[in-house]
Amino acid sequence: MAQLQITQERSIIGAKHNQRETLKSLGLRGINKVVVREDTPVVRGMINVVSHLVRVEEVK
Repeated sequence: MAQLQITQERSIIGAKHNQRETLKSLGLRGINKVVVREDTPVVRGMINVVSHLVRVEEVK
């Protein structure tokens, strides 16, 4: 299965509580932090919630 590289680009200051918790569950703790996750429907749903705060790239 493909993997996704997720980079937090914006601050969580002013974000809703569920968006903060979603970033935490993805493993992102600050601006310019990067995590690699499997491309699953669950992860895609979490990315949709915080799409305005992160950048997503596919890892080959």
